[in-house]
Amino acid sequence: MSRHEEELKGEARCGCYKVQALVTVDERGQMVLPKDVRKRAGIEAREKLALTTIERDGKICCILLTKADELAQVVQSTLGAFTQDLNTET
Repeated sequence: MSRHEEELKGEARCGCYKVQALVTVDERGQMVLPKDVRKRAGIEAREKLALTTIERDGKICCILLTKADELAQVVQSTLGAFTQDLNTET
């Protein structure tokens, strides 16, 4: 199976990966998630989000936010294929 076919398979299983917004980190290390993204993700005020990182060559290359109550399911289904892809490239 070609890499492109594998990527398409991942999209069918996990949904598509795309940039939803660009955010700025302020002096205190805080950032604002845009309202439309919060609404589409069903994120409410004071809801806990898990911050997950992916490393490549000892540096963090990806930062993901996941609703804490959905973390186990999302990590298992979404990151499994993605991290397997990263591990085969190194």
